[in-house]
Amino acid sequence: MREKSRERRKQGLFVVEGSREITLAMEAGYRLTALFFCAEMPAAVAFAESVGKTVPVQAVSGEVFGKMACREHSGGLLAVSVARNATFGELQLSRNPFIIIVDAVEKPGNLGAILRTADAAKADAVVVCDPLTDIYNPNVIRSSLGCVFTQQIVIAGAAETVAWLHAQQVTSYAAELHATQWYHETDFTKPCAIVLGTEADGLSPYWLQHAGAHIKIPMRGRVDSLNVSVSAAILAFEAMRQRGFPATNEKN
Repeated sequence: MREKSRERRKQGLFVVEGSREITLAMEAGYRLTALFFCAEMPAAVAFAESVGKTVPVQAVSGEVFGKMACREHSGGLLAVSVARNATFGELQLSRNPFIIIVDAVEKPGNLGAILRTADAAKADAVVVCDPLTDIYNPNVIRSSLGCVFTQQIVIAGAAETVAWLHAQQVTSYAAELHATQWYHETDFTKPCAIVLGTEADGLSPYWLQHAGAHIKIPMRGRVDSLNVSVSAAILAFEAMRQRGFPATNEKN
């Protein structure tokens, strides 16, 4: 998997499967270099015909498509897209931004689920610090239901992220078990970011030292660790509750 990730980064290309995910990528302005469709699936043929004027399309047999596809239920559609590497300077933030930061995330499924949470909560951006998985990993795209294309995502180091937060006057709240401040007693109504680490190791020492404050979620059972994507959802929707669940994020 690491070899495939290195090859994706080297070529600057990645694979998108499924009509929903491909549509979201196109709506987000990703440049598709090719679309392969299974000629034996009418829905795939119809989709290819609908985008054929903007994307080079290629029909393949069901047998060939089965060898190309990474997932089972892709609906006979597979596209190749040019990757994006957004920077902090390109982010468009609302007047009162809410940002989700994940530190050294390793499992594609967790990153994908966090992107779904970010989309549902309408977070301004997701910052992936020092990632151990590629955001264009097919499993990230699949588990995010295509939300990798609906979010503003920046990949950066922790020090660069902390400096950017300070420049934007955004307070960072690091989620960690030994904090003394409860998440539900924290003021998320001002510009802020939640920072989450891995389930195995938690946050890096850098984040523990440089976060604006430390918060925790009550653990009332015998096991003291929630899935990181669940923690992200709890904190994100507490922030949205405090903000009155705004229907949209108004951009400057």
